[in-house]
Amino acid sequence: MARCCFRALAVFAGAVLACAGVVLGDDDAASLTGRVSPQIALTTYPADSAFQEVFGSTSTDSAVDARFVFRAERNRWSLDVDYQLIGVYGDRLEFTRELPAELRILFPHLPSDRTRLFDLTYVFTDSGKSAALQRLDRAAVGYATEHAVVKFGRQAITWGNGLIYNVMDIFNPFDPAAVDKEYKTGDDMLYGQYLHSSGDDLQGVMVFRRNPITEDVEADQSSLAFKYHHMESLSEYDALVAQHYGDPLLGAGMNYNIGGAVWRGDATFSFGEDETVASLVTSLSYSWIWGGKNVSGLAEYFFNGFGQSNGCYSPACLEENPELLKRIARGELFNLGQHYLALSAMIEIDPLFLLTPNAFVNVADPSALFQLVFQNDLRENLLLWSAINIPIGANGTEFGGAATSVPELFLSAGPSASVQLVWYW
Repeated sequence: MARCCFRALAVFAGAVLACAGVVLGDDDAASLTGRVSPQIALTTYPADSAFQEVFGSTSTDSAVDARFVFRAERNRWSLDVDYQLIGVYGDRLEFTRELPAELRILFPHLPSDRTRLFDLTYVFTDSGKSAALQRLDRAAVGYATEHAVVKFGRQAITWGNGLIYNVMDIFNPFDPAAVDKEYKTGDDMLYGQYLHSSGDDLQGVMVFRRNPITEDVEADQSSLAFKYHHMESLSEYDALVAQHYGDPLLGAGMNYNIGGAVWRGDATFSFGEDETVASLVTSLSYSWIWGGKNVSGLAEYFFNGFGQSNGCYSPACLEENPELLKRIARGELFNLGQHYLALSAMIEIDPLFLLTPNAFVNVADPSALFQLVFQNDLRENLLLWSAINIPIGANGTEFGGAATSVPELFLSAGPSASVQLVWYW
């Protein structure tokens, strides 16, 4: 079956040039900005890790991501295009290429548009430890009035009140331990919003997806969702109704000011063929001055209704929970268990240097991932992120390392560190 492929990228790029050079007049607005972001990560592996046989005691992975952001506006129309040029070099790239499809769920390879409506990704090369590709991560046309917005194309949307875990953000949420959360991965969708004069708004999205086997656009692979947002003087409320990958989904959320703190929360109910699964996130955040430093603290509880209730995370145990594996493969979930507590505090050491210690705790194991994130504003338009990750837990736990079919061998990783430089232009 014929499918929109990389030719669509070239056609869209031509349309951008046409808009920039021909369509736009003196009174219209257009901008071209972007960022270039090189990064490198080092991961260690304990002696009883199955990854020792693949990487040895350490693995190193690096990448460069150049993003060009074009936006044009004319009257009520807008055009957004984000072009990415990505180069990758590392041990994990070679490792994930050889993995069977069922293991790529836990260890993804390169970005792919296999299930999206438009194939706007082209891989120049992918061999050995290196790969290079280009893609359009945003490509959307919009029309806006005083109270309504409609956009079609590749775009990103974020819903929900979770700050680390987010049960209502069903469209490409961030990994809770991600350091760079500036750009979400875009999806091909029709988006609409109606804004009431009271401040309330209604949003609706239709996300088009293809069956990965037949490549046909199918309803049970796509999503249709509506969210209503209501505002009060000290609180806000959300209601979600969706059909997501063939399953009805209902959700409700709120955030409420309590003195100087903010209490947030969301709950969702997914109605599958065999059972109804509830998930929940709730948090309390507060800002204060400690030792002359500005501090923003957060405590967040997450109940993952699709997670393993028995604490077994081996590949054999996970195979018995296909609903969890589906959501991990789709990039909706990143955790294997059910009960989590996240603690975070962003400390402003000085206006140009932020220190953020994080703890992601599986309270049922128990095991945890401790993280230190450093953000340095080196100079105007130049930012440095660095992070240290330390997993803690016994063998067989989520962060200590899941068991394998080989006795005394685990899917475990030791401490890791990453550095990312971001130059904005």
